[in-house]
Amino acid sequence: MKPVLLYDGDCGFCRRWIESWRRATGERVEYAPYQEAAERFPQISQSEFTREAKLVEADGTVYGGAEAVLRALIHAPGRAWAYWCYRRIPGFGLSSRIVYRFVAGHRRGLSHITNWLWGRTSEPETYCISRQWFLRLLAVIYLIAFLSFRVQVPGLIGKNGIVPAVETLAAYQKHFGDGAFWKLPTIAWWASSDEAILRMCDGGVVLSLLLLYGVAPIPILVFLWALYLSLVNVGGVFMHFQWDILLLETGFLALFYAPLRLYTGRRLAGNPFGLSRLLMWWLLFRLMFRSGYVKLAGDNPTWENLLALTLHYETQPLPICTSWLAHQLPLWFHKASCAIMFGIELGLPFLIIAPRRLRHLAAGAFIFLMLLIAATGNYNFFNLLTVALCVTLLDDGFLARLTIRRTRDQLPRVRGGPDRRPLTRIALGCAALAALAMTAMDGYLSTYREWNPPNWVRKVLVAVQPFHAFNQYGLFARMTESRPEIVIEGSRDGSTWLEYEFSWKPGDVKRPPGFVQPHQPRLDWQMWFAALGTYQRNPWFGNLLRRILEGRTEVLALFEKNPFAEGPPRYVRATLYRYYFTDAKTRRETGAWWNRERLGLYAKPMSLTRK
Repeated sequence: MKPVLLYDGDCGFCRRWIESWRRATGERVEYAPYQEAAERFPQISQSEFTREAKLVEADGTVYGGAEAVLRALIHAPGRAWAYWCYRRIPGFGLSSRIVYRFVAGHRRGLSHITNWLWGRTSEPETYCISRQWFLRLLAVIYLIAFLSFRVQVPGLIGKNGIVPAVETLAAYQKHFGDGAFWKLPTIAWWASSDEAILRMCDGGVVLSLLLLYGVAPIPILVFLWALYLSLVNVGGVFMHFQWDILLLETGFLALFYAPLRLYTGRRLAGNPFGLSRLLMWWLLFRLMFRSGYVKLAGDNPTWENLLALTLHYETQPLPICTSWLAHQLPLWFHKASCAIMFGIELGLPFLIIAPRRLRHLAAGAFIFLMLLIAATGNYNFFNLLTVALCVTLLDDGFLARLTIRRTRDQLPRVRGGPDRRPLTRIALGCAALAALAMTAMDGYLSTYREWNPPNWVRKVLVAVQPFHAFNQYGLFARMTESRPEIVIEGSRDGSTWLEYEFSWKPGDVKRPPGFVQPHQPRLDWQMWFAALGTYQRNPWFGNLLRRILEGRTEVLALFEKNPFAEGPPRYVRATLYRYYFTDAKTRRETGAWWNRERLGLYAKPMSLTRK
């Protein structure tokens, strides 16, 4: 004998939700349409059947309406709290009955709304394909990041580079002593030679390929995260970009999201643990919402007046040819684009926890925004990484239509996979809750700086900060209104000066802005930031000029053009220019993409013997 829930079998809305409850309670409750089972229960009249659902307990006790539904869920693991609230909390029972009567009286209309929000399928939302796609995209992003940095290691942080890793480590050791590792966690403490750092990059490349093919996802992700953390911390100013810490946080959370298997290959693993998926969604929410929030919180009139995009394409760090085209568009288009961007970044993140179709809408809008950003500027792997996070919003019901048949055929066998083991759920749950708490505290502290948390909270946040597992985001909080550019020049006699040409940042006004993503030329990017400040506030820039005077081939390899190929110059200086896009007429007549105006010296002439 077991409870029987009787419902209207002619109502599609009822049948849909009964299927959901059936999956939750399993065989512990019997479900039957009253049209077929009414004769078994003569104590219930026809009018009662048509008015509300009925639950008949094993002892013959009959419950109706909201109480019948909530009492049936006692038999669903983890849902007994609803009936407890119904019986014990004042007002909860009355509210439940009112809601039930409204739903029962408007089933036809609510059925249409339900179909629109969730789709017509009554299958539970699973994310087996979504997880597989996400992990493969993450593997590709790690591969890009390691390869991109590897070719720049000698010139940036090598022993003859701009900011040698050995000098960074020595400075931390001198300042923090035995606690230096916890302030700068990196494998480079044990091996910091150029060869050792290059081997870290090579190891990252190999591990990325293993992850791409589904080999031991969790152990591989641990090593990938540790290697990239090591490079970010020892890379100093050249590795502290938002996409670097975003990759670290994504890679860290992926440890909870990945399947607990030694090999998956092309096979799907089980459905990921729900709380680990929510961590991914929480990261995507913070990334998107704060990107919009910081633009308005900074009291920047260019964003408030929707004029920021009239400046953005010209003043962004590394424009491309399409940036010039976008800059020529009319004012109304820029304002409309800015308004749409705010709608996507500030409004749609709240749909991340909405019903599946609204969630899919948010994912599509985020991906569309990332594609537009990638089409009008060089942002390395940032856009692809954001797209990977968006993939976690798409369930198998949606992605199955985009996959090959072999993958679709695996779904019935893998739903409810190994992540349902109790010990695994408890461990993942505790770790995920701790991660949520850390990001919440850090976010609250960064937003409300007057908050004075307990000392232990501050100590924990300070202790975990060097590991970049919990971060705050927000690009272009203040829009740059003009484009200063640093041009480095060398001379043998102090009177004739020749320019060093960078590979990707603006220099020669007739050279088309190049497309370089997903690679990130980190010196070119850092030159953009240096131009917004002063020579004194960017000590690495003085090291760059010194390496040029020394003729260090590792550093000179970071340039497109070295005007002193036969030997280093005697003098070097840095001149500051203001660059701005030409208009269409000037572009046709002169072939120039840029105009520039000399503003003065950024760094005075210097030599190895005289500054």
